[in-house]
Amino acid sequence: MGVPKRLTEMQKRFAEYLVFNEGRTTGADAAIAAGYSEKRARVEASELLNPRLSPLVVQYIGALREEKVKKYEVTYDKHVAELGQIREAALKKGAFSAATNAEKNRGMAAGLYIDRKIIKTGKLEEMSEEQLEEKMKKILEDYAPILNAKQVEGEALEVTEASQSSSHTPEESSSDPQKLENHPHHDHKTQTT
Repeated sequence: MGVPKRLTEMQKRFAEYLVFNEGRTTGADAAIAAGYSEKRARVEASELLNPRLSPLVVQYIGALREEKVKKYEVTYDKHVAELGQIREAALKKGAFSAATNAEKNRGMAAGLYIDRKIIKTGKLEEMSEEQLEEKMKKILEDYAPILNAKQVEGEALEVTEASQSSSHTPEESSSDPQKLENHPHHDHKTQTT
């Protein structure tokens, strides 16, 4: 019997269906779509994909795949040129948002933008009390310049720029009644208890 010298129409349809629907079909589905019997579809597909039994079909499938890769291949130059064409078409239609997106994607392809993501793991609930205290100390140390926090025992006082720049002494600004009583400028009549 021997190996045929050229492909039949059914063999071509099988190969084309298989390649152009790659990832969405099986060999049996391709055989059925090409016109092979449903009962023998799996066997036919297996035989058609076997290089010893059907070398021309396997070769044709390889050529189709190569052609598909070349046609849809993404290269830097093709990608940037295509985005440029999309941008120009969008600008002609007045679709400025689409044009901006195309231009941004061109910049991303060229490496002008860096997408930085930080993934942090771990939960506070899973930390021990000591780990939490260490974490809090570290946060306070890291953000001390921003917080400008001072630990003062006792009553918290609100400090404003006006009170800091005034020429009053701390005793004159105090709300402590004992300090006010002993101060020479204190009027005892205005004090309410």
